[in-house]
Amino acid sequence: VGCDRSKNLVDICGEKHFQAFVCDALSVPIRSGSCDACISIAVIHHFSTAERRLATIRELARLLRPGGMALIYVWAMEQEYKNQKSKYLKEKNGSKNKEKELSTGTAQRTHSDQGPDNSSQDSAWSDQLLNDLKDEGCGAKPVADSRLPVHTNRTSFHSQDLLVPWHLKGGTKKKEENVDTVLVPGGSKESQELSPIFHRYYHVFCEGELEAVCRSLDCVRVQKSYYDQGNWCVILEKL
Repeated sequence: VGCDRSKNLVDICGEKHFQAFVCDALSVPIRSGSCDACISIAVIHHFSTAERRLATIRELARLLRPGGMALIYVWAMEQEYKNQKSKYLKEKNGSKNKEKELSTGTAQRTHSDQGPDNSSQDSAWSDQLLNDLKDEGCGAKPVADSRLPVHTNRTSFHSQDLLVPWHLKGGTKKKEENVDTVLVPGGSKESQELSPIFHRYYHVFCEGELEAVCRSLDCVRVQKSYYDQGNWCVILEKL
């Protein structure tokens, strides 16, 4: 049984005759202790505070029966580990990459040029993230102002808390609220249409961080902690 925050993704699962439903990782509508195994892939790094990331792992553990296992994957700050580049960095090549860099660069300028028009609530939220970042260390450099940095795709991370551009495939003339738009390079008229870029929040994990969060819970035991292609991974056992 699968679950996701995105209704569109869940609908795709339904079309393929898989069992899936929409829910929030902080509150999964499944009875406690009813699962033999759970997996959480590329989810927890989207939560913006340490408290919420811990609560998500606690909720995952709640679903497991005693002796049940959970596998967690989160994006790693270290995209180069033991002198090996991750697949994420290796995929940076050719004209396709130049196109991505152009689009991302435009997104960065657009994001930076917005000025101090955001609400005080948004500014306070960013300030809190920066304060957390200073405490966490890990070689990450805090940004000079209260804005979250926008990541350049296929490059190393310089901050643990950042926004990653998500390019909607294909041009579209429809403009969404709070969405930056850029011209997509290409020869055809269709490819020159405006294409939305969504900025998705990420907290990328340092070595040992995910394991430390998991070990803070008394109800689970860390069976294994490892690095896999730009991700930090943990296997848990419910006590």
